[in-house]
Amino acid sequence: MSATDVIGLPGREPTRPWFDREVQFDHYGAQRVPFGCTGADGIVQHFVEFTGDDAGRAFDVLDASGGYGSACLGAGSEVIATALSAAVRTAGYVTDEIASSERSLLLERLFGTGGLFADRFPAEHYRVSGRNSGSEGMELALRLALESRFDHRRLRAVPGAGQRDLVLGFEGAWHGWSGGLLPLINRRHYRIGLPAVAPEPFGFRTDHIPFGDLDAAREWFDRNGERVLAVVVEPVQGDAGILVPEHGYLRELAALAKRSGALLVADEVLTFAKTGRFFAMTDAAGPIPTDITVIGKSLGMGALSTSMVIARRELGVRPTGTVSTSDLRPLTCAVIRAGLDHIVAEQLVERSGRLGDQLGRLLRDRVVAEFPDLYREARGVGLLHGVELTEAAAARAGELRTCMIRNGVYVEFMSGAGRRSRGLRYVHTTMRVAPPLVATADDVETIAARLAAGSHALRKLAA
Repeated sequence: MSATDVIGLPGREPTRPWFDREVQFDHYGAQRVPFGCTGADGIVQHFVEFTGDDAGRAFDVLDASGGYGSACLGAGSEVIATALSAAVRTAGYVTDEIASSERSLLLERLFGTGGLFADRFPAEHYRVSGRNSGSEGMELALRLALESRFDHRRLRAVPGAGQRDLVLGFEGAWHGWSGGLLPLINRRHYRIGLPAVAPEPFGFRTDHIPFGDLDAAREWFDRNGERVLAVVVEPVQGDAGILVPEHGYLRELAALAKRSGALLVADEVLTFAKTGRFFAMTDAAGPIPTDITVIGKSLGMGALSTSMVIARRELGVRPTGTVSTSDLRPLTCAVIRAGLDHIVAEQLVERSGRLGDQLGRLLRDRVVAEFPDLYREARGVGLLHGVELTEAAAARAGELRTCMIRNGVYVEFMSGAGRRSRGLRYVHTTMRVAPPLVATADDVETIAARLAAGSHALRKLAA
């Protein structure tokens, strides 16, 4: 089948259906967006219109989503292509039970003396595991927290640890779809009718409090004291609508966890390398200490799905209990190392901080201020921003996304935090604007202009 056969001709429906629409599982439960992608270059995606008078029209779209936040180098990176090609030919494929030169090179680059992450995670205090995805990484993080209570040989509680059965989560949080993570999500839509964690002595309970509310956190720790096993937090809440806490919140949360004897688990799957720093668990005083940190998405450079779980050395799991098919395979390590070296050499993380300031201003001035009927607020940090929809616009989010794509910009929509406790306002569906690290100042200007054009198009539909 040729590209012409698939794309069709202007003014006509495609001559053949796109076969993935016939057999791919629909995860979204709504009408699918009427576009196909025929390729990409940098942050430009090549799209084709499926329906209407313009069926068959080919057009370019700027990617303001970064492939669900994972394609930090965009498409067609020569650095990644070279690393993949060389690793396929020479690196091998041993699992983690056999030492690997590629794995050694990567981990020394990150955690050895002078390594990229060594100031935050020195090798004498931390060790690392690889997983296939961010969700798998968070599953392992939760397992490490749960098994910190147990004698791994006898599978019984360590004296004094048996009463730790509470995990603190946050309203609107998102840590992945998998069954073991469902207790960390407080949204009924995702939990009802699915497996629950077994009752004590081998289970746990999750309490959820509003993210960013220090008084709520202090009151919760005052009530629960030594029962707290772990705190699981995103330093910037993603699916909740790109909620950025006030300065000092994360450091005080870490202090509360430490004083209670609880483990602090940082979910940096989304935030890794996107906030102007490699790690969002950072403030003006420097790194905020964590017991377990999970990174992913950008770690795979848009070429692989992978994650890392970085945990204190004293934390472990029962033997063979968490063996993974892909625990930092040599090819994965080669891609990560090449990508991170490129990011460092080009200062892409530092540049994202400056570009993020520009992006934030543009979103506030040219999108939110110009379309108050559609948008309530813009917020974010680095190249991770969100534009919250009004209630009326949230009801038309599907139409809005289609308008954005037809006007040349690809964005995603996050669920929002919804209804929160303690009198905090409802957070509606939020448009995530998170272009790849390779975006330029001109790209950011164009993205904002096209978001405005797409917003105007939605208004015209309602006229």
